[in-house]
Amino acid sequence: MVAKDYTVDLNKPLVAQVGHLGESYQEWVHKPIVTKEGPRFFENDVMEFLTLNDWWVIPLIWFPVVCYFEFKSFRMGHDFPQIALMVVCGILIWTLMEYTLHRFLFHIKTKGYWTNTLHYLLHGCHHKHPQDALRLVFPPAAAAILLVPLYNLVKLAATPSTTPGLVGGILFGYVCYDMTHYYLHHGQPTSKVPRYLKRYHLNHHFRIQTMGFGITSSFWDRVFGTLPETKSAAKSR
Repeated sequence: MVAKDYTVDLNKPLVAQVGHLGESYQEWVHKPIVTKEGPRFFENDVMEFLTLNDWWVIPLIWFPVVCYFEFKSFRMGHDFPQIALMVVCGILIWTLMEYTLHRFLFHIKTKGYWTNTLHYLLHGCHHKHPQDALRLVFPPAAAAILLVPLYNLVKLAATPSTTPGLVGGILFGYVCYDMTHYYLHHGQPTSKVPRYLKRYHLNHHFRIQTMGFGITSSFWDRVFGTLPETKSAAKSR
């Protein structure tokens, strides 16, 4: 793979290489390689191992944490309808976070060595190797670190008793997002909604990468005008 004056060797660990692409990085990273085998990231075996995650690890780790947060709000005086409302609100908050992060952070334009490298680790690797099954879900260790500032941020806007319930809802939304994302790449949906979501998401990867930033739904794309045209609509113009 040649990008102007720098050649990326796909047979060597990629993380140390992508920063050298400079301004050519954006063009390179948005030309997907569709294979089930993912690239090697790091020369160090321990660091490489930490980048690999099976999909089932996400609900195994985070669903008990969700239950803990909801039970915490329950113990602080909230009944089941109130807990359910907190979960729904948390899920709605997550969908907006999902859209915002994907649009404004995951697709930020970079050209420096370290910014290219960070972008590749954060999201670029997924666009370059979209079918890499072991790097489709977010590493639990990184998610645990990010959970701390998220909890403190929610605490600023919510009461002490509703904060755990809201955070649990956001976390539940995140788990649904990771599971949905994995399924859209590796599942074969037969019903209408999952088939629409798969077509909508793969359209983002392989046709219009500057639109279609939702994963679990296209709601916020419709709100903010970033829902891409279908192929049939584009042809009819």
